Amino acid sequence: MVELLKRVFTEQNQFASGGLLLMIIGGISVYLRAVPMRIWAWLVDQSTMSISIKDDDAAFRWVKEWFLEQRFLKRIRSLDIDTTLRGQNVALIPAPGCHWFWRSGRPFRVDFYRNEESNAMHPRRRELLAFRTIGRTQGVLWQFVNEVVECHRKNNAARSHLYVYNDGWSYVEAYVPRLLDSVVLRAREKAQLLDDIARFKNSRQRYRSLGVPYHRGYLFYGPPGTGKTSLVSALAEKFGMSIYAVNLAQFNDRSLVVAMNDVEPNSVILFEDIDCMKSSDARPNTEDAVGAESKSSSVKEDRNGVTLSGLLNALDGFSAPDNVLFIMTSNQIEALDPALLRPGRIDYRLYLGQATGAQKVELYRRFFPQASLFEAELFVEGNLGAKTMAEFQGLLLGLEAQKDRGDQSAFKFEVPIDIPETISQ
Repeated sequence: MVELLKRVFTEQNQFASGGLLLMIIGGISVYLRAVPMRIWAWLVDQSTMSISIKDDDAAFRWVKEWFLEQRFLKRIRSLDIDTTLRGQNVALIPAPGCHWFWRSGRPFRVDFYRNEESNAMHPRRRELLAFRTIGRTQGVLWQFVNEVVECHRKNNAARSHLYVYNDGWSYVEAYVPRLLDSVVLRAREKAQLLDDIARFKNSRQRYRSLGVPYHRGYLFYGPPGTGKTSLVSALAEKFGMSIYAVNLAQFNDRSLVVAMNDVEPNSVILFEDIDCMKSSDARPNTEDAVGAESKSSSVKEDRNGVTLSGLLNALDGFSAPDNVLFIMTSNQIEALDPALLRPGRIDYRLYLGQATGAQKVELYRRFFPQASLFEAELFVEGNLGAKTMAEFQGLLLGLEAQKDRGDQSAFKFEVPIDIPETISQ
């Protein structure tokens, strides 16, 4: 090796020796030029802390909500328009790039990254927020995190949102929750249901002390158009809970567990029309087991959703979410497997059948507060063909439209021969 170097640097190889010398000097200079940057990067790493939030985490939306309440937002010159935070109202949030602000006596830097995935099957935009500040103790970051969480709780204390699953829970912007007063039930049914939910929400410590999983299951069943879905929406709005709507056909056993683990506490998990889903098919009786065994392979091939066993485990298994209400709606309770209906999975059943006369009268007077009780009863008596609340509501909407057009004849009714003093239930 030494002889080789001597031979390279001899006078006969001046060109090679000069080129090699220049290469060595150039390499050393490039390395030395990077030394200050490496020293600076080391100093920054040792004297600062950072925290990152991905867009597939619920906290990403919380941080965007927090931005809207900060004064420094008015000084930022690079902004994005966002309509997902305040419904149809326009909000301004920081655009992708680097932004600086002062918080709790410390400088903060936030880097907003955005990139487009080029996957042709499922194209998606990815976003990331990275915060960095001076310090070496996590207490500073926890102070910032707690401020974001508190802002989220304040803004959503009495708000109800709807989420659907699409490779993660997505917020439905157009959703408007129902008001509880707009849902008319039979006498005492609403009060009993509200008392049961309120009792559950106030019994967390009791559940803990007894070692009972802190969740409760409800089943609303009855013919179509009786207000099952409207009732779920109204209950969620009343108690400030968001609704996570589950379509079992979109899941398998594993993905359902993953989705359940991503549900926020104090929420409603809605399984709508569960009798129409393959996972709710009743299991065969013992005497039919032999005949059913021959069909089991074809059933498994047709079933792309959640199995009954997977659904039951999601409701009360080890991975079942905590502090949630499971609400199922069904048109035919007879189609549900008995294992699904036992206590611990379904704790409260409410039948929503055909509308009673009292319900119709109450709904009429909600549409027309100035109308008398006598007028409401006349309208109900003259429209007995509307069996469900949905059908009767349709009549009232048509009546209201006629009123808006100035057709007063729509409000004139012929008095029947025998008028009952009150419309019985």
